[in-house]
Amino acid sequence: MVGLNEDAPPPLDAAPSLDVLMGDLRLHANFRSEFLTTQRDVLVYLPPGYRCDDGRRYPVLYLHDGQNLFDGNTSFIPGKDWRVNQTAQTLIEAGEIAPLIIVGIYNAGGERIDEYTPTRDARFKMGGKAARYGRMIVEELKPFIDANYRTLEGAPHTGLGGSSLGGLVTLYLGLKYPSVFSHLALVSPSVWWDGKTILREVDALRSKPAQRIWMDMGTDEGPQSLQGARLLRDALVAKGWTLDSDLKYFEADGAKHDEHAWAQRVAPILKYLFPSGGQ
Repeated sequence: MVGLNEDAPPPLDAAPSLDVLMGDLRLHANFRSEFLTTQRDVLVYLPPGYRCDDGRRYPVLYLHDGQNLFDGNTSFIPGKDWRVNQTAQTLIEAGEIAPLIIVGIYNAGGERIDEYTPTRDARFKMGGKAARYGRMIVEELKPFIDANYRTLEGAPHTGLGGSSLGGLVTLYLGLKYPSVFSHLALVSPSVWWDGKTILREVDALRSKPAQRIWMDMGTDEGPQSLQGARLLRDALVAKGWTLDSDLKYFEADGAKHDEHAWAQRVAPILKYLFPSGGQ
């Protein structure tokens, strides 16, 4: 069976017992895939009102590096998580964004680089399993989430996002599956990977998909990273995206390449991709 180790889904009320967590979080442990060798946990944030069970369905945002999103105890830098649940909860309750489900996909540790990159980089002698990772999300995880939660299943209601290599794989998979994902968050994307191969992916587009893209970079992430982000911005514009319309580009003054900096951008990302009342 693809998915969880158990024959049936785990209880939907399973969640980390941490007082710091805000909102309704459901843990699905050891999700397994036919396309990847390593199991991983999946953590699902549910918006206020979900428990009412009134039949309402919600848009979904899938985010990579799930252990860094909700809990400082599991994040790469201890104590420094993105605070995605706290931020989403506050914005939803204030009516500033549409209520949505957020799915945090844990990375696979030592296999993260391979899974988050579309090509093998000869310099590092690794990479190139992003297509398999994408099949796991599209063919296994998304159907599981749609079957177990009240989701709006179509591309107009589905987003994908991540930082660093997670930003790289977000754009790669977004362009590969435009009929699945129409909202993309490219947070400090690693444009540099394999000689900026993602620029060639954009250049190869025959037509612009109907997607809304957020892209950012901190000004203190290094000149090469900043240059790469600007090149990617310009490549997207050349393919038909319009700045401040369906493409938002933001340079965070003084921001570094870390979870603390990315946590500061969660609110504007959510407001742009999932505004209250829709686009």
